[in-house]
Amino acid sequence: MKRIVVDPVRPDPTALADAAATLREGGVVAIPTDTLYGLAADPWNAAAVAKVFAIKGRPDDRALPLVAANVDQVEQWLGAMNPMARRLAQRFWPGPLTLVMRAPDALAPGVTAGGTTVGVRVPSHAVARALCARFERPVTATSANISGQAATDDPETVAETLASRLDLLLDSGTTPGGPASTVVDLAHGEIRLIREGAVSWKDVKACTQR
Repeated sequence: MKRIVVDPVRPDPTALADAAATLREGGVVAIPTDTLYGLAADPWNAAAVAKVFAIKGRPDDRALPLVAANVDQVEQWLGAMNPMARRLAQRFWPGPLTLVMRAPDALAPGVTAGGTTVGVRVPSHAVARALCARFERPVTATSANISGQAATDDPETVAETLASRLDLLLDSGTTPGGPASTVVDLAHGEIRLIREGAVSWKDVKACTQR
């Protein structure tokens, strides 16, 4: 595994180019987010997605969440957001709120676990957003750990547990940690809570009722 130390606020463009090239080649890159470290791969590449599942030992009936550079990138690659989704994105992105929307047919089937929806967010971490921008599309962002073990905010733990399985680690030091993102489903005409995390369900509902 190659390891590149990057500034968490101003990541080196050369490091981002290296990581984006790894993704284009079907590799898996461990990246920092505004919560924990995640595993980034090209969600349109079925072999790369399968590699993420193999690295984690993740059951294939569990979908993979995505992160993106901004709202425009989400709409370019995943489709138009409905008014409620746009309102939530405007209020909580960048940040730890995952919005579940209808998935485009071109996504690798493993991303959706055979379903019709996909979760995506714009993280409040410069490295994750900059990588998506450099890669020019969203990437996967499932936690960088073996399934069943604790997710981590520590790049040393990522290196110790996954080094032999990863292609690259973008090390920006310890991430903010805390709760995982809140996940809400907007794909079926009304809002539904899937998982409450860093953003309270009360705040989400208040935003949609304005």
